[in-house]
Amino acid sequence: MTAPALRPGDRLASTACATRVIVVRAPGAERPEIACGGSPMVTPSAETPAPPSEGDAATVIGKRYVNAGETVELLCTSSGAGELTCDGVPMALKAAKPLPASD
Repeated sequence: MTAPALRPGDRLASTACATRVIVVRAPGAERPEIACGGSPMVTPSAETPAPPSEGDAATVIGKRYVNAGETVELLCTSSGAGELTCDGVPMALKAAKPLPASD
């Protein structure tokens, strides 16, 4: 099964935990599979509540996650216990950019 094309602004929800994200950056022609907790993420529907989160959060609300090549960037809008992956590879927490010195 081919993963759907990602576009900036797309919302995705985990089927394994309460994690929800918004796509900030997506590759043009590639179709990476975004998963959380081992299950592919889906487009959330208004009537489907998020599963309850159990244990410590692996994804943190307000943080950005990127794949190894930084071609995919996701903004977490709801914390959850599952780990975000892109094509089976764990995504990393994006480091904050240093601000220029103000002398």
